[in-house]
This record gives sequence, C-alpha cells and structure tokens, in this order.
Amino acid sequence: MNEQKFIGLIGLGYWGKNILRNLYELGVLKTACDFNKDTIEQRRKDFPNVNYTQNLEDILEDPEIKGVAIATPAVTHYEIAKKALLSGKDVFVEKPLSLKISEAEELIKISEEKKKILMVGHILQYHPAVLKLKELINNKELGEIEYVYSNRLNIGKIRTEENVLWSLAPHDISVILMLLGEEPLNVCAFGGAYVTSGIHDVAIVTLDFKDNKKAHIFISWINPYKEQRLVVMGSKAMAVFDDVSKEKLFLYPHKIAWENGMPNTYRAEATVIPVESGEPLKLELSHFVECILERKRPKTDGYEGLRVLKVLEKADEFLRENSSEIVRSVQNNVR
Repeated sequence: MNEQKFIGLIGLGYWGKNILRNLYELGVLKTACDFNKDTIEQRRKDFPNVNYTQNLEDILEDPEIKGVAIATPAVTHYEIAKKALLSGKDVFVEKPLSLKISEAEELIKISEEKKKILMVGHILQYHPAVLKLKELINNKELGEIEYVYSNRLNIGKIRTEENVLWSLAPHDISVILMLLGEEPLNVCAFGGAYVTSGIHDVAIVTLDFKDNKKAHIFISWINPYKEQRLVVMGSKAMAVFDDVSKEKLFLYPHKIAWENGMPNTYRAEATVIPVESGEPLKLELSHFVECILERKRPKTDGYEGLRVLKVLEKADEFLRENSSEIVRSVQNNVR
C-alpha cells in the first residue's frame, strides 16, 4: 500500500498475530513489540523480516513511526493508548477502547488536543456483508426494523481478567448501534460465572430502542459449538448475517398476514445476497492507514468506541447487580 513503513504494533498474542500478518502484507509495519520473548520468537518464524522488540519505548520514541496499533489485554488499553497519544502517535486500539468511561473520555480529549487519530477495532463495521446489510436497511428492503438479535458463541479462549461481556459483546453492540443508527433507551443483562469466580462466562444483553425496537445479544465462550449469527427482522423481510457459513448474507422474504382474525405465516425461500470479497481485518487496518495518510476521521473513532463502552458499562452493572453467581470449576466438575 505504501513503501514507507510507519506503523508500530504492540501485542503479538491471540489476536495480535493476525494484525501482525495484515500490517506486514500491507507493507506498513516497521516494528512489532511484545513483552514476552517466547511470543516474539514464535512470530519471528513466520515473519523474519520484521523488527521486533520487548521495549515499548522503541516504538513510542521512533520518529518514523506515525501510527500505533494496540492488541494487548483490555485492562492495558487505556494506559498504552494514552502513552502513544502523548508521544504524538495516531492510535488504533482493539476493542474495547478501555474498561472505564472516564478513561475513554480522557483518551478522546488527548487525541483532539494533540490532533491525533484515535480508532477502535470494531471489525464488523468493516465486514463487506455487514456493509451490505446496512445498505439493505437504508434502502428499506426489510421494511421497518422491529427486532435484532445476535448470537456469538464458541468453546474458545476463556479469559480471567475480563468477563464475556467485555471480550465478545463489543462486536455486536457496535454493529447493532450502527445498523439502527441510534443508541438504546434501556440496557439490561443476565448471565452466570461457571469457571472463574466473579468472571461471567455466559450473558444475555437486551436493548430497548425507541418505537418499540428491541435487540438482544447472546454471548458465551463455553458453548459446545461455534456460532456467529446476526438476524434483523423487518416488517417486509428478514436478513441473516452468518459469519461462520461460506455464504455470509441471506434474505428471507417471509410474510405474515392477518386472515379471518388470525395471523398466518407464508414462508419464502432464502435468497443469498452477494457481497464483495475482502478480509474484514485487512479492510479495517487499511482504513487506519488511509486515515493516517489523509488525516481523516475513522469510521470507528473514539466517540463510537465511547458509545459502545457506555452500553457495555450499563450491561455490566446490571449483570453484577442482578445475576446470582454460580462458580463451578470445569475441571472439578468432571467425574
């Protein structure tokens, strides 16, 4: 994309390795940092021509590095993003922007004072299928939107420093707010902690919007199978975004008609909606690079990250106040 290498990456672990690959392929990665030497050695096997370091200052003090991508644990996002902004770097930080609203507001303020870009990694907003779904909604091909639900389930990486809300829900909150174009009037959540004390593994978040529109998000990292599906129900048709299937977007023009005082359902065959190709993460990082070069405001800027954070915080507060905690060691439960 650009012959000059001007991006530094901090964090090369579970998700950072994917950012490493994409920045490398885009030709903009100058230095990659991780505090774990073994992790660096693993990444060096696949990308030997990258400059690696365990010292964060090697990136922050390098005048040739204009932008920094942060893919460290969520609890460190605020501290590292703040250091990068104060060092005069544009910043891309993986979701969530931070774990506190006050921290996110401070990061936004610093970015504006320093005239630096602050972008949050809400990857679904760059997914071609989600962009096509937004187009269908804007063109009223679904009619009036009435209900949205999202399932993000897997037997996957279980975290101990943050609950499933903070780990998985930002994706779905971000895309639902984008598709509906508004913020919820009310947020509540329920769930349970089954592996680590105080860390919820399963949660259901419900969102109430104006005009009786509603949404719910079901998230779990202890589900027996992987599911990443978002369904939008409209007055004329229903759309399904299935990120696990080969075909990503489907339109179901089912009809419900009142006849003789009774509602009757008329099923219709699903239509596969063609979408443009492209890896969402690469499209997202390309947007970050473009924003740096052209000094543009990112689509998922700090304010978008703050809106998602406000919903997350309300859901987390409700979850902690209203869920009866059940802690059961998975290992000890095996008989």
